Amino acid sequence: MMRINMSQVKIHLSRYLANLAEGETILLCKRNVPIAEIRRLPCKRKTARPIGLAKGTLEIPESFFEPLPDDISAPFGG
Repeated sequence: MMRINMSQVKIHLSRYLANLAEGETILLCKRNVPIAEIRRLPCKRKTARPIGLAKGTLEIPESFFEPLPDDISAPFGG
């Protein structure tokens, strides 16, 4: 993590942006007092996320599909 004062960022912003692109984190300071942390945003996925990653890990009981009791469904207009 780099500690940089505002005055240095104003002068060398492009250099620090290159460091951010490489994964470096910058602690932005004003008169040596930390005021913000700047870090790289996560990259977007280049491939589609595969479907079915959790297949077989969730089991829904048959009772899930049964109608709700009247005292529970009444507030919902059902």
